[in-house]
Amino acid sequence: MFSLHVIEKPDFTYSQNTLDEISMRISKHISLSQKWTLNIVFLDALSIQNLNKNYRNIDVSTDVLSFHYFEDFSDLKNEDIAWELIFCEEKIVSQWEEYELWTEHEFYKLVIHSVLHIIGFDHEDDADYEEMKKWEDIIWNELFVR
Repeated sequence: MFSLHVIEKPDFTYSQNTLDEISMRISKHISLSQKWTLNIVFLDALSIQNLNKNYRNIDVSTDVLSFHYFEDFSDLKNEDIAWELIFCEEKIVSQWEEYELWTEHEFYKLVIHSVLHIIGFDHEDDADYEEMKKWEDIIWNELFVR
């Protein structure tokens, strides 16, 4: 199982236990080597816009960027930092208002979505979208739908 480690705490409330549950649920459903750490960092809108421009040539702020540091994750140890998710707290709050979710739930949705991207899921075509959405819904429903 991989671990999610928040480096920079956001102003909104979140639960490390819920992040651990997300990790556990993804590890339960998606079979691959998952002994690594994923760091979570929060930046302001301008800082994430600069990263987006420098690494993706897209000059706008975004809700989350992901960076991976290895091509093969099979030999990593639990303490090895394999990836980082960079979040924009301002975007999460504005999306929370737009989608009418609690801020922490918008954050959890983005974490699930981002981790699935990192481990190989995408939504470039309809079939890929459906597969990724299926796993997002399964994990979300196990965590939050009673």
